[in-house]
Amino acid sequence: MGASKCPTPSKLQFAVLYMALALASLGVGGTRFTIATMGADQFDDAKDQGIFFNWYFLALYIANCVSLTALIYIQDNVSWGLAFGICTVLNAIALVLFLSGKRYYRRIKPKRSPFLSIMCVIFAAIRKRNVPGTFGSQDYYYGSVEMTNIFNNGPSKSLRFLNCAALKIESEDSQSSRSNAGSWKLCTVEEVEDLKTLLKIMPLWSSSILLSTTIGVLNSLAIVQVLTMDRHLGPHFKIPAGSFIMFNLLATALSIFIIDRFLHPAWQKFIPIWPLTPLRRIGIGHIINILAMMGSALIEMRRLHVVRTHQRVTNQSDYVVPISGLWLVVPLTILGIGEAFHFPGQIALYYQEFPKSLKGTSTAMISLLIAIGLYLSTVIMNLVRKIIGWLPDNINHGRLDNVFWMLAVIGVVNLGYYLVCAKLFKYQNLEKSNDSGSHVH
Repeated sequence: MGASKCPTPSKLQFAVLYMALALASLGVGGTRFTIATMGADQFDDAKDQGIFFNWYFLALYIANCVSLTALIYIQDNVSWGLAFGICTVLNAIALVLFLSGKRYYRRIKPKRSPFLSIMCVIFAAIRKRNVPGTFGSQDYYYGSVEMTNIFNNGPSKSLRFLNCAALKIESEDSQSSRSNAGSWKLCTVEEVEDLKTLLKIMPLWSSSILLSTTIGVLNSLAIVQVLTMDRHLGPHFKIPAGSFIMFNLLATALSIFIIDRFLHPAWQKFIPIWPLTPLRRIGIGHIINILAMMGSALIEMRRLHVVRTHQRVTNQSDYVVPISGLWLVVPLTILGIGEAFHFPGQIALYYQEFPKSLKGTSTAMISLLIAIGLYLSTVIMNLVRKIIGWLPDNINHGRLDNVFWMLAVIGVVNLGYYLVCAKLFKYQNLEKSNDSGSHVH
């Protein structure tokens, strides 16, 4: 190439690129976790649904491993066009396979928008907030005889300020109010209970945001670290810095398989009084995540010690410290083991506990918290770089170890918050035959 410059892309080329990225994002958003919901809909038993989620995440992580190795190798050494062509063909094959089983799928018939029901409950509860009196189960609207039998004692006592949304007052006739605009004035007890369930699970969901944040920071900083370390594997092969994330993905995939095939059956056999519920699985993931942060901090302390020992704290950011980058495999592997516990545990928890009308949204909540966590990880790194100064351009002059210790402390605080939320949370839809406990002890 020499001094030649790449031609500046035209506006049309930029438009095509951005449109392709938007379509790819839209496609991933519409398939990645809605497929998980559709797959779980094929099973009735919570145990079978949990096994499906394990294998779904296993397939997802294996696919990520292939894309980060084989496809990137083709892009770098053969052709970008060939790599994109392979992706197109694979997507076409996947679509054909998906459609070939269409007649065998169990499909849930959609009802009215669940988000509209949520807004109706909020609006009706605010409208009737000052209705006086003491009310019995007969004063609430159920919508059908079946729902009357299910909620024979009326709405639950928790978050009772929402109960008035299903309250029949003298100025309303329940049938006429449902036939016109009355749905904004009167809701069913089921709709009220669905919103309560959603509100009760949101604190648990929020505790996973910082979990995803620490994962994003560790993965990003691991690449920064390994760029200054010896990445040779033998005399002739040098591991690309970006490929070190592979150890995280491989550890997650292998751990999911071990948990599903060996750990979970052994747990049920030897510790039946303390079953591996989704909440406990998520809690174990929190603890392992903290251990990964601590491991990264210790390795960074060792790396800085080697730098100072060799008196090579120079302004050259590309200086290679005489310490093997394979040391970073340890925290990345620990991080992957933690992901194998908490991500499938979260998706199983949300799927089984979200209202029936929000099953599709339940699995997508994982995608949302990951996105928020990654944005927060960027914010944290920028704040640390600009305010505290632990992340200079040359990390040999920085204190990356303090960043990891800070993340470990954040993880401990977040674990405490999670334990409080888990202790207060009670399963609504978990089958007693599968799990007898309802709290994390």
